[in-house]
Amino acid sequence: MYDLLVIGAGPGGYVAAIRAAQLGMKVGVVEKEKALGGTCLRVGCIPSKALLETSERIYEAKKGLLGAKVKGVELDLPALMAHKDKVVQANTQGVEFLFKKNGIARHQGTARFLSERKVLVEETGEELEARFILIATGSAPLIPPWAQVDYERVVTSTEALSFPEVPKRLIVVGGGVIGLELGVVWHRLGAEVIVLEYMDRILPTMDAEVSRAAERVFKKQGLTIRTGVRVTAVVPEAKGARVELEGGEVLEADRVLVAVGRRPYTEGLALENAGLFTDERGRIPVDEHLRTRVPHIYAIGDVIRGPMLAHKASEEGIAAVEHMATGFGHVDYQAIPSVVYTHPEIAAVGYTEEELKAQGIPYKVGKFPYSASGRARAMGETEGFIKVLAHAKTDRILGVHGIGARVGDVLAEAALALFFKASAEDLGRAPHAHPSLSEILKEAALAAWERPIHL
Repeated sequence: MYDLLVIGAGPGGYVAAIRAAQLGMKVGVVEKEKALGGTCLRVGCIPSKALLETSERIYEAKKGLLGAKVKGVELDLPALMAHKDKVVQANTQGVEFLFKKNGIARHQGTARFLSERKVLVEETGEELEARFILIATGSAPLIPPWAQVDYERVVTSTEALSFPEVPKRLIVVGGGVIGLELGVVWHRLGAEVIVLEYMDRILPTMDAEVSRAAERVFKKQGLTIRTGVRVTAVVPEAKGARVELEGGEVLEADRVLVAVGRRPYTEGLALENAGLFTDERGRIPVDEHLRTRVPHIYAIGDVIRGPMLAHKASEEGIAAVEHMATGFGHVDYQAIPSVVYTHPEIAAVGYTEEELKAQGIPYKVGKFPYSASGRARAMGETEGFIKVLAHAKTDRILGVHGIGARVGDVLAEAALALFFKASAEDLGRAPHAHPSLSEILKEAALAAWERPIHL
């Protein structure tokens, strides 16, 4: 019998398993895929970043480098895909090593609840028991009823990571993080890319000013972006695919990526055998300690409420097992950052202006542009800005948003500031290296507190 049985070895499940082992628990993990690491490591965050990073360099070389004349840049797609696969393999093998190092037992197969204490591994017939069970089964691409996904011409994000050739024309249905990141990759590699978004702006959950700035940048780079568009059908054809829009307009493409979101994945778990049920959106309800209605069964990550982010799942995994072991465990959801790894990057942590207005929280805004940064000028990266939102009365930082080169890295400091409940003055007075992009955040904080020095 295990102290803890984890179902799912993604960034939520495997991190939770390691932390539980560190706390002295006997831990078992059931994972149906051969490779550990879940969607993120196998067909999500990691492979997409490998493609984003390399395609950005290819794009820069084609465009022309500062101080160098570049001729005859040729795409080697098989080599690019081989690099992506190698990166994925290194990461998944790294998780395997950590399991061995921490004495975690791995069971390959599909988990199904037999009761609130017992889980069956379908393929092997093993029946596993545990004092605590953690559900970390993640999510799957959401396929709307109007999309005929054949996984070749009409695809999800998984297939869009490994097209055998660069499509002449790619239509991306959905202007969220996944659609934009993959759309940008294939555009850099030579595809004509059209992004269709139902809402009135791309990245609809992010700060409106930042998402509108992002739209302008992507259009300037050559992507076609159409917002306020309702897609009524996506149909694969003999030599491509067809997208039908409300009003009768029909668009043709070599391939169509359907990226309208993800859904919690609980198929085959037989939750009812454990006395559990999902809500109207397919999520498993949990309390503030990540416990389900059965107190010894916890759930984390994409299968519960909140943003579907790998690092959110990891934090919840740690909080859940610490609560099992000590009675304490906490996640500060306001300090969880989110990043879009396009170029320029787009990043956010904390409240958006829209959320503050809706809640009637008085706030002040401090902004600083990349164009006023010495380091950004030296890099030739003057596009973008960072914006700090602070409480109008207490000066406490409520949210930080930005678009610009490496802004995802710069905003790690902003997440820490929110985590420690810092004020704009705290952040603005803290010394920052010169010349660095982090000074943009410092100046934006100074602007929110009183006034910036370099503007």
